[in-house]
Amino acid sequence: MTETKAKILLVEDHPSLSFVVKEALQKTGYDVVHCSDSESGWQQFMKHNFDLCLLDVVLPKKNGMQLASQIRTVNETIPILMLTSKNLDDDKIAGFKSGADDYITKPFNLQELLLRVQVFLKRTKKKDEGPTSFKIGNLDFDYKNLLLKGDKVEYQLTQREADLIKYLHQNSNRVLKRDEILLHVWGKEDYFLGRSMDVFITKVRKYLRDQPGIELQTVHGVGFKLVYNPQP
Repeated sequence: MTETKAKILLVEDHPSLSFVVKEALQKTGYDVVHCSDSESGWQQFMKHNFDLCLLDVVLPKKNGMQLASQIRTVNETIPILMLTSKNLDDDKIAGFKSGADDYITKPFNLQELLLRVQVFLKRTKKKDEGPTSFKIGNLDFDYKNLLLKGDKVEYQLTQREADLIKYLHQNSNRVLKRDEILLHVWGKEDYFLGRSMDVFITKVRKYLRDQPGIELQTVHGVGFKLVYNPQP
């Protein structure tokens, strides 16, 4: 079993191959979300916080290279491994240009696949980022279950909202630059993502607005600051 249960997105339309790969990954200790086409793969990617993507090149609707490019618009760091029956240099070059980190050519040995996954996860394994549950004002924050709740309120958070609250709390009473938040929470600096971040900031501010000793301030021209002075 792996030390930490990494979450993997598997996008593969071949039923028997996807079953075998998913089962092998799960037996190794990974949490696997499987999709059979690129559109559902993209929807799942935006819903969850994945640690690695395994994408088939030939997929219905959009191919794996197009999905990889789409993923790279919001996350520059997540490892992307392409599963392909092609072994042509031109195809590999096109895949790397789309954002792939590596290729695994079919038919492949399952042990080789698992070893490559392990290598990429080790490379990108994050350091301990602090507790995943804590009090913030009078609210209990549960990162793993995406919950923020108090005596009379309960908010079911999205993954991005939970990521943002966690990062702000870890860096409370410090001015965070917009680019810094984008890199740590979204994985990329981007103007349009910045506009999206403003929407999430507004939501988080609404969740915390009645909490004693807490204020999410806008530092104009710079970024944001979570002023956090826990009340005795």
